Amino acid sequence: MGPMRDRPLSAVVLAAGEGTRMRSSRPKPLHQLCGRPMVLHVLDALAEIDVSQVVVVVGHRGEWVTKTLIDHAPRSLHIEFVEQPEQRGTGDAVAVALTGLVPDDGIESDVVVLPGDAPLLRPATLAALVRCHREHDAGATLLTAELDDATGYGRVIRGRDGLVSRVVEDVEATSEEQAINEINTSIYCFRRSVLAPSLRRLSPVNSQGEYYLTDVVSVLYEAGYRVQSLVLADPMEAAGVNDRAQLAVAEAELRDRINERWMRLGVTMWDPERTYVDAETELEPDVSLLPGVILKGRCKVGEGSRIGPDCTIEECDIGEHCEISHSVCVRATIGPRAKIGPFVYLPPGSEVPGGEQVNQVMFSERDDS
Repeated sequence: MGPMRDRPLSAVVLAAGEGTRMRSSRPKPLHQLCGRPMVLHVLDALAEIDVSQVVVVVGHRGEWVTKTLIDHAPRSLHIEFVEQPEQRGTGDAVAVALTGLVPDDGIESDVVVLPGDAPLLRPATLAALVRCHREHDAGATLLTAELDDATGYGRVIRGRDGLVSRVVEDVEATSEEQAINEINTSIYCFRRSVLAPSLRRLSPVNSQGEYYLTDVVSVLYEAGYRVQSLVLADPMEAAGVNDRAQLAVAEAELRDRINERWMRLGVTMWDPERTYVDAETELEPDVSLLPGVILKGRCKVGEGSRIGPDCTIEECDIGEHCEISHSVCVRATIGPRAKIGPFVYLPPGSEVPGGEQVNQVMFSERDDS
């Protein structure tokens, strides 16, 4: 990812939103992509860079979000939780988040701010954002993208010096501003010492009656601070998830990445478009996955095993050189060189010894075999 100048770096993850367009009782950050809650993909990206502390802002059903992250977030991250009791905008959320950060004791430091619904952001991009921010000695650096159709996104407005002067929300943009195709992705890096004073200058004078974090950009620019931008090469990285349709798009993109990664590590996929591998699955070299395979959760598949066609494998430990076809296996342990199928169901707790062959039977959960 390239070197970054030594300077403390912390992070704020905004995960307080209710996500009404998801039409679900589940908090939006906890909707799953490839078997892992959305916000955990964001934390996975943060875990790949040198972050001293992460503050997660929770709100709607915050206890659910907090418990999930305590149980499943990367252990390398030092995470604190703060509650935004009333949804008063992203500016207010970041102001609340700053109360959870360890005091910097006058040492110059930076803070990245990103939403909990940006699961496609790559660690290398996040590192590049921080590096760009520090190389230009900026007060703030925005991650931006250029879209053919920017409808619905905040537009990036530049001053005569070419720097970012402000961000205008789509609903408040003039027709001239709406013609701009560079958009704000809601992912930032700020110089921490200037962020809190800038937030205190925000006011909810807008159509939503909220404190917009984007207004910090104009506050800093007008105060003479450099406001930089880094334009994404792949706009899909910053794609947010606001409804089920966008969730499906993000899932497809993430699944493609997972499949490509495993194929480059020596796994054969006969038809990647019909192969579904969750983020927490582990595959050894020379595994072959035939069409219609679904690997859910924390599956482990040993070297040389052949799975498929048309198998659903959930939370299973599969040994080396196994063959499984047209079967469903749930939380089962399968020894090396075992052959399962066709048309076998292994219920939770099943154990198949190495070398065993199981054909056309259905184990019940009461079966001692």
